[in-house]
Amino acid sequence: MNKGNLNPGDDQLGALLRASRPSPSLPPRFQESVWRRIEEGEALAKSTGAVTWLDVLVALVLRPRFAIATVSALVLAGVLLGAYSGTQVARQEAQAHYLAVVAPNSLR
Repeated sequence: MNKGNLNPGDDQLGALLRASRPSPSLPPRFQESVWRRIEEGEALAKSTGAVTWLDVLVALVLRPRFAIATVSALVLAGVLLGAYSGTQVARQEAQAHYLAVVAPNSLR
């Protein structure tokens, strides 16, 4: 429910609170160490070929503009595979029904 600084005279209190929270100092040569680790990681990724074609494909599919197209393609593939499977089942059932009607009782 605190909506910012309600009392404009509290600037001194804010400054006092900020001063009471000291920030720790960074170790010596911290920034140099960070950049060295980043460069080592990039060199390792380049040398091991960590980026595979699958990583590139996943990165492409997860982009927002391709996400809808990917989902649409997967839904369409599911519908087509379902329709194909349905026709196969219907054909097998029709064959079984035909054999039941045509075949004599002794062959059943």
